[in-house]
Amino acid sequence: MTESLESRFGKASKVPHSLQWLSDNGPQYIARETIHFGHLLGLEICTTAPYSPESNGMAEAFVKTFKRDYVAFGDLSSAQKVTKQLPLWFEDYNEKAPHKGLKMLSPREYRRQLAA
Repeated sequence: MTESLESRFGKASKVPHSLQWLSDNGPQYIARETIHFGHLLGLEICTTAPYSPESNGMAEAFVKTFKRDYVAFGDLSSAQKVTKQLPLWFEDYNEKAPHKGLKMLSPREYRRQLAA
C-alpha cells in the first residue's frame, strides 16, 4: 500500500482524495491490521465479493493479458529488472494499448472520452 501511494503521489503520507484499494479476500488483505493501515493512509478498503466468479474471471483475464502482452517480452533475468519494467508496462496498458471491450481505446482514452 505504501509503495502504491508513493508511486502515484510521491512521498505523501496519505492519499490527497478518496481512493479505493481493491483486493480479493485473501487473509493478508482482510486482516484487521491491513485494513487499519489502509485507513491510516486514507484508503477506502474494498474487497471483491466472496466466491464471485465474475470478478475472479476479470482478474484472471487481466493477468493472462498482462503476461501475454508484457511479461513474455520483458527482461525476466532478475526480480529487480522485472520491478523496474512494471511501471512502463502498466503505463502502456493504461495509456496506449487498445482494448476490445473499450471500443479499441486504451482505458485512459476511454475515460477521457466519457468525461468529455
